Amino acid sequence: MSKRHQINARAAKVNQQTDVARKSFMTGDSFQNFTARVGLGTQNQHSDSSYGFNFVSRNRIQMEAVYRSSWLAGRAVDCRAKDMTREGIEFNSIMPPEEKDKLSRAFERLQIWKSLGDNEKWSRLYGGSIAVMLIDGQRPETPLRLDTIGPGQFKGLLVLDRWLVQPSLENLVTEYGPDMGKPKFYTVVADAQALINQKIHYTRVIRREGIELPYWQRIAENGWGQSVLERLWDRLVAFDSVTSGTAQLVYKAHLRTYKVEKLRELIALGGKSLEALLKNIDMIRQFQSNEGLTLMDASDTFETHQYSFSGLSDVIDKFGEQVCGAVETPDIILFGQSPGGISNGDDTSVRIYYDSVKSDQDSNLRPGVTTLCDVISRSELGKPLPEGFAFDFVPLWQLSDTEKAEISSKDTTSVVEAFDAQIIDRPTALKELRQSSNTTGMWSNITDEDIKKAEAEPPPPPPLDIKGLTDAPENPGPEAKPQSGKDE
Repeated sequence: MSKRHQINARAAKVNQQTDVARKSFMTGDSFQNFTARVGLGTQNQHSDSSYGFNFVSRNRIQMEAVYRSSWLAGRAVDCRAKDMTREGIEFNSIMPPEEKDKLSRAFERLQIWKSLGDNEKWSRLYGGSIAVMLIDGQRPETPLRLDTIGPGQFKGLLVLDRWLVQPSLENLVTEYGPDMGKPKFYTVVADAQALINQKIHYTRVIRREGIELPYWQRIAENGWGQSVLERLWDRLVAFDSVTSGTAQLVYKAHLRTYKVEKLRELIALGGKSLEALLKNIDMIRQFQSNEGLTLMDASDTFETHQYSFSGLSDVIDKFGEQVCGAVETPDIILFGQSPGGISNGDDTSVRIYYDSVKSDQDSNLRPGVTTLCDVISRSELGKPLPEGFAFDFVPLWQLSDTEKAEISSKDTTSVVEAFDAQIIDRPTALKELRQSSNTTGMWSNITDEDIKKAEAEPPPPPPLDIKGLTDAPENPGPEAKPQSGKDE
């Protein structure tokens, strides 16, 4: 039996074990009262509660159907992916400004952030995706060697979701490092838009998984994760059921009843009497639609009933909050308004969400972006990145112009006071001012050359002894000789 067949057999065994566990799973509560039948395992309704596997991530057609037809599912997939890539990065290393601008323009020209956003988006939808670095003149099945990249060779990224590539499950990475145990190659399927039937080395891809799974579940998914919609599925169905049910109630919001004396007898007899009744009803409908007029017999009774929708909005909000919790996105981001209205003014949830996005950027995006920066530097600048190169993701929470001006004024005043008090020298003051530009946007034009010139300047002279000068006589003149008291 080949190694591939062994892995497939192990995956089938895992599926069988999970199916058995799903059928036999039962949880026990820490508190039980068998007399009152309180707690799980006490023969009450909760005793039949359990958690099963959905495996909806394996149904690609179902994932695409819900993504296309449900705006809420689309927002759940797209929001975080867009927020992770929409602001880009800022370079904090010692590089000439023109080189920083050239790197930034290359990111825009090659649509790097759009490709990274698509990679994140399809990984969240399908459970996995890769972005292939397209380097002209190099074979994709060979390991990536940065020192072989020449000017103009990097052409951008090609995003392929998990259904467009087949990972080498029998050939895994054995070198120590963060990629150990992951597939060494990815073979592009025949239905892909490019690189058809070609093998791609893992060093040339930026791999992303939707929601990472435990080891045995990952084996059952061919090494990939699961879609973010799989956890959301039951909450999404519940929310859509509530909103659709509420929409159906609109048709019953204005109910009307029409009482006819001896209606059963008229229906039983049929004939002209029943035809006259039906003709009367049609006339009522006609004039009610055109003129709002109701024509009926004096003995008949016509009534209208209003349906109350009070409380339904609270129910919808509660189900919406559960959806927000499932995708870790606040109401204002996912639905476009907070529970208290779009002008509620509560920014706490948005700040928490942006902090969560920043954490995902540092843990998931940073390694791939670091490699891309080195590749683009060799392709655009013709040289590797300088020693100590660093970058930060641009914060999603942006300060207003007034807040930036206030912070800049306070920072500048503090630096100037520290310099005047000779606590810091001029080069340090310039460095502090330039560092504050990351927040305020001011003093960003202080270059490394300005700092070097300040370091080359002679130190300032020592301060004068003002006290000694004030204690001395104003015009001391020559020292007078003592007189003997006699004229010579």
